[in-house]
Amino acid sequence: MNKLASTFVLAVAALGLSACGGRQDASTDRLSVAATAVPHAEILEVVKPILAKEGVQLDVRVFNDYVQPNDQVAQKQIDVNYFQTEPYLDAYNRDRKSDLVTAVGVHIEPFGAYSRRYKSLDELPQGADVVIPNDPSNNSRALILLDKAGLIKLKDPSNALSTQRDIVANPKQLKFRELDSAMLPRVLGQVDLALINTNYALDAGLNPTKDALAIESSDSPYVNFLVARSDNKDDPRVQKLAKALTSPEVKAFIESQYHGAVLPAF
Repeated sequence: MNKLASTFVLAVAALGLSACGGRQDASTDRLSVAATAVPHAEILEVVKPILAKEGVQLDVRVFNDYVQPNDQVAQKQIDVNYFQTEPYLDAYNRDRKSDLVTAVGVHIEPFGAYSRRYKSLDELPQGADVVIPNDPSNNSRALILLDKAGLIKLKDPSNALSTQRDIVANPKQLKFRELDSAMLPRVLGQVDLALINTNYALDAGLNPTKDALAIESSDSPYVNFLVARSDNKDDPRVQKLAKALTSPEVKAFIESQYHGAVLPAF
């Protein structure tokens, strides 16, 4: 009887451990988010302890490009991402026939024009070598900034998807080359002017408010969003992350950490 009882107790204990393990593996309090390093991943580090108090463990996965974060979410390899503007997302959804959706707007990164060779846009020579992003949204954003700076004239500067074909005047005969956004800081010293996204500018040690020869105003419509799929946007974990990203703690961090290079959008 003692042997039988002992066997029974061991079996129950094993079952209990198995059940606990099962609950742990099937835990729904984890949330994965794809982000670029600066400022997105830095902001998410501020959010981690806030979510932990809400019972959500945030798994931040850092990427150095603008394609994989969306691909991974669309393929359900990662739950959500935080790195992009709505025009960029719209172009991705159109091109990939995907259905990613915005969850909440978090911050603005004023887009800038940089040069290692010249101290002002007026110094740019005729036929200056200018590099701009090659994705549709940021490509247009760069051209619109140059239009506002008076270097070129676009057919319709309000068109968020303007292309080089829409340039109707180019007095300095600027020569444009299109490169992947992540490459732009690396070639800055080899060109006359580079139009660089703020996250990559910050990552390269540039100070947008001091180093940019032209920069978008604080009323820029290019808000960076937390993005989800249509099937998980209302997931309580995603909603908790959205709330945390627009908390007073995050606003204070953005304002103190980036000194105007990144601006809260809430």
